[in-house]
Amino acid sequence: MAKEVKIITTEDGSHSLFLPEINEAYHSFHGAYRESVHVFMLYGLESWFVRNQGVQPIRIFEVGFGTGLNAWLSLVWAEQNKTPVLYHSIEPFPLEEKIYSQLNYTKIDETIMHYEPFFQIIHQEPWNEGGVVTEYFNMKKDSVGLEEAQLYPCDVVFYDAFAPNKQPELWTKEMLSKVVDAMNPGGVFVTYSAKGKLKRDLEELGLKVETLPGPPGKKEMTRGVKI
Repeated sequence: MAKEVKIITTEDGSHSLFLPEINEAYHSFHGAYRESVHVFMLYGLESWFVRNQGVQPIRIFEVGFGTGLNAWLSLVWAEQNKTPVLYHSIEPFPLEEKIYSQLNYTKIDETIMHYEPFFQIIHQEPWNEGGVVTEYFNMKKDSVGLEEAQLYPCDVVFYDAFAPNKQPELWTKEMLSKVVDAMNPGGVFVTYSAKGKLKRDLEELGLKVETLPGPPGKKEMTRGVKI
């Protein structure tokens, strides 16, 4: 994995990180913030919530904590909806404070800027421990890869690994099977990728797969629901 990390600004004004060693960014160049909201909040968490009103807590599993954007947005959602969320994320290469402290996600949407302190808090939470962050948001971050990770039953999966051509080991049917096995019935799996092989593998693993409109700059994305 790359050691050098560069902060870049995407088209919606929000930051992402670029890894020159593998020529890959953490998010879409067309807008990091918009991508996370579209793929993981709208078609992931919100989609599950609409289908399962009253089921609490909501258990989210994320592959790739990365910049912490998805975790922070989930915390905001939990507080706004007064709905308990248990968030489990894995990341074998956590960011250093000198990087995450510069990221500007909390400045992008003025309607949720008062949640700004929690972005730093979720990064400062100890790894491999877990605990209460806010009244409605509990989080556990494990600094391991997916192969070694212990998974817990989950309702929503944010599959936010690097692209299949950059990190193919995380997109094998074997790895996907490990995640699908942890999903509760009715669970939702979302990812920005729309690769044909991914969708075929998810279908063979028992998910009802949908190809949905992608975030700005990307035609399609994938969602799977566990039957």
